Amino acid sequence: MNAVTETIAAQSVTGVEIFVPLNKLKKSPRNARKVPHGEAAIEALAASIHHKGLIQNLVIEPELKADGPPTGFYFVTAGEGRRLAQLLRVKRKQIRKTEPVRCWLDTSNDPSEISLDENITRTNMHPADQFERFHELSTNRGWGAEEIGARFGVSPEVVKRRLRLGAISPKLMDIYRQDGLTLDQLAAFAITDDHARQEQVFENLSYNKEPWIIRRDLTASHVPADDRRALFIGAEAYTEEGGHIIRDLFTEDDGGYFEDAGLLDLLVTEKLREMATGVLAEGWKWAETSTDFPHDHGMRRYYPQGVALSDADKDRLVDATAEYDSLMQGYDAYEDMPGDVVAKVKALDAEIDAIEQKQYAYDPEVIARGGVFVCLGSNGAARIERGFVKAEDEPQPEPDNELAADDEAETIEAGEDRDDAEDSEDEETDSGKPLSDALVRDLTAHRTLGLRLALGEQPDIAMIALTDALVSDLFYHGQGKSCFELRVSSEPLGSHADGIGDTAAAEALDARHDAWGAQLPADADDLWTFITAMDSQSRNELLAHCVSLTVNAVKLPWERSMNRIAAAGVLAQAVDLDMTRHWTPTARSYFGRVTKAQIGMAVREAVSQEAAERIAPMKKVDMAGEAEQLVTGTGWLPALLRTAASSAEPEAVADMEAGTDEPLSDPQTPNIEGDSGEDAYAIAAE
Repeated sequence: MNAVTETIAAQSVTGVEIFVPLNKLKKSPRNARKVPHGEAAIEALAASIHHKGLIQNLVIEPELKADGPPTGFYFVTAGEGRRLAQLLRVKRKQIRKTEPVRCWLDTSNDPSEISLDENITRTNMHPADQFERFHELSTNRGWGAEEIGARFGVSPEVVKRRLRLGAISPKLMDIYRQDGLTLDQLAAFAITDDHARQEQVFENLSYNKEPWIIRRDLTASHVPADDRRALFIGAEAYTEEGGHIIRDLFTEDDGGYFEDAGLLDLLVTEKLREMATGVLAEGWKWAETSTDFPHDHGMRRYYPQGVALSDADKDRLVDATAEYDSLMQGYDAYEDMPGDVVAKVKALDAEIDAIEQKQYAYDPEVIARGGVFVCLGSNGAARIERGFVKAEDEPQPEPDNELAADDEAETIEAGEDRDDAEDSEDEETDSGKPLSDALVRDLTAHRTLGLRLALGEQPDIAMIALTDALVSDLFYHGQGKSCFELRVSSEPLGSHADGIGDTAAAEALDARHDAWGAQLPADADDLWTFITAMDSQSRNELLAHCVSLTVNAVKLPWERSMNRIAAAGVLAQAVDLDMTRHWTPTARSYFGRVTKAQIGMAVREAVSQEAAERIAPMKKVDMAGEAEQLVTGTGWLPALLRTAASSAEPEAVADMEAGTDEPLSDPQTPNIEGDSGEDAYAIAAE
């Protein structure tokens, strides 16, 4: 039947296509949809109608007066969303309010049933078909995301994601259609355009097809954007050198993966060398670069000493600080300030820092024989550590002539027989002859005894002496002088745990060490006077730091004694150690290095029995990754890292990761060996 004008509707007809002015269409009171259309849906309909016209008629019925005759208006039985979309186009001045709208006049069917039928008896397009059609529009017609988005009323970002999904391997798309993959899992494959690689990873997936596992496997040889090397170089510099970044459009950030790890490492090395060249211009003898700081360098470190500021700098520092405080008053952050004030504050801040840096300087002699390490910190920023002097470049101490043997004098050995005449002659003719070794040993033994007795009666001096001995060994590396046989050592931990030296905890300890080192005198001969002059609080803090560096609670595989582990448990209680601040269980740090039974035990303790049972059938590598996700944020720790609340609560350190549910016989001494007889500790913390 041909379309007719709106005037026919005044007659009692049905099944007719007519054109009705938009301003004569009303929402039907019998519309089954009570929850209104969303704003985004109306936007999409308006965009579609604007570019393609009204594809589907509205179904209408005439509005009747109380006494029966029509009012000239029509109720929209089906198509209220399209009516609202046309009204939006009127608001945008794309059409007039009298724009004729193609409608289907129906007075024979129940309007409520028609409205309900339209919303129920239909099947939405499968998302896979949508993704592929979007991709065809882009490929075949050359439309960009903006053009496609405008024609369908969606944002360009949504279009980009659908285009990315449409480019996934057709094989995986068919699996998605058959419900073999979820949308989140399918989206994980979109991180690469390589269909062969996508299909290979899918074939190798086990029971666990979590999206993060798919992304991990697809990017196994790539570097995450939050890696310290990537942060140091930056995405822009990396891509300028020809590097490619794989980004996931389904993640709301600028993350992704740096595809060429070799190029990234090369750029890091070059940038560090450039920085080292700049540091050498300061006059240092050498500068070494490395990604990781060489904690086992074994060198003594010298620190900058205080330098008096000039009168001009002092005055400017006072004025700049006052001006800075005045501008900052009333503001908590730069974001709250006007732009011109922010610029002034930042300039003053930089000026204050520059003047304050003048208060400290390295001794020119130290610079002439010392060097610098240029490496990466854990946060991706450059780490420049100055003032290290190699042993061969240390100044050699002058010999002590007071007790030195005279090369031309004869040494009298203990028990050596000499005739009385010769002795008498020696005594009369050589009053400057050094004492015999036997006598020196005898006298100094008595002096040692006297010192032990006297020192034991003066605790305050003993504390100074102990601090002096520890500082001498730990800061001056053999250049200091001490008469104590304390055998102080600080075990390097880098050989026991890979990467431990570049953790936040290690950097915090290094910072504390450097803060003390900067305060100590450059000459070890002045150390005793310096420590004696310290107030008791500062001296105790320095002593505590030195003692802390000697802690060694590492359990080596060949050691059978558990004394140190037990002692470490007592010490952990004393200092209220919370290892959740310094260590997190991950697939790399723990779950990938223990048995499946131990992974299950950890998940059971941290999450639930149900969670442990759910991941039990997985392959170990997948189980480890899933455990990492489940345990994150729970505060769970292996038994070796737990701190008992008190000696009365042995359960706190009860179960070790040895695959047994039995409590340990000694709460302070974890059972390192599991029931299998293998060394579980070697698995968990090798």
